Amino acid sequence: MTNLHDSTWRLGDLTVNRVGLGAMRLTGMPWDEKPKSREDAIAVLRRAIELGVNHIDTASFYFTPTRSANELISTALQPYPEDLVITTKVGAGRSRDGEFFYARPDQLRGQVEENIRQLGLDHLDVVNLRWGAAMGKEPGSVADHFGALAELREAGLIRHLGISNILPEQLLEARMIAPVVCVQNRYGLTDREDDALVDLCADHGIAFVPFFAVTTSVPGATTPGTVPGQAEIAKVAAAHDATPAQIRLAWTLHRGAHVLAIPGTGDPGHLEENVAAGAIRLGDDELALLDAIARG
Repeated sequence: MTNLHDSTWRLGDLTVNRVGLGAMRLTGMPWDEKPKSREDAIAVLRRAIELGVNHIDTASFYFTPTRSANELISTALQPYPEDLVITTKVGAGRSRDGEFFYARPDQLRGQVEENIRQLGLDHLDVVNLRWGAAMGKEPGSVADHFGALAELREAGLIRHLGISNILPEQLLEARMIAPVVCVQNRYGLTDREDDALVDLCADHGIAFVPFFAVTTSVPGATTPGTVPGQAEIAKVAAAHDATPAQIRLAWTLHRGAHVLAIPGTGDPGHLEENVAAGAIRLGDDELALLDAIARG
């Protein structure tokens, strides 16, 4: 059987394996009691490459007071493998004291150049416009911001463009300005608000790259007991000698050949599990059981 990790998708002219790595957790999260081990983060990055990961998602605003995801990537992986694709995002930004802000169109070049400097590159492979100041998707025209990135693409600072945290009509608007190779939105087995957008991306040959696909939380959930589908996921996990997180990832990959996974971790053991999820093949009955969770 085909290992879904080894199956590929093209981001423009760049070919990536469908199981990648999200860099946000490399630095640790704000609520962690102590900083993540720098040695573990570097080990995760190097092991990811050994396991065949060639798609890493990052951003210059992934940092803590003592760690920067981009700096960790640069330190661990330079000289970069020829087939490595590093995807970044701009729009959202953070000041040096950690406060988030949303960039104006004229500030996007500075954000792109900051990612280039931190990663030690001469251009960026893929840049996503991260829309909205918060996690909730916001309406409105993306034309000015996406148009500014399209100009940077024409100038050679960016190879390909994507867009993140958006509504379907914003994707269609962006595609009128420049080619879009990927969409990054929050999405997962128990977070299915963007089912139609996943299908829209498939129709246009655009990669859909869900973030937080492994999370067990859903909007409005206040306790673990309110998360739907735990029993069903556990049943499927037991049948495959897998963890619930692996089943969530496997379901994501089964959602369509254009769907890429970028699970984040700063733990070498979790990395191994995430990549191994690409080898899990779910049967039709299992997929039906899991899909029924979203229908309540």
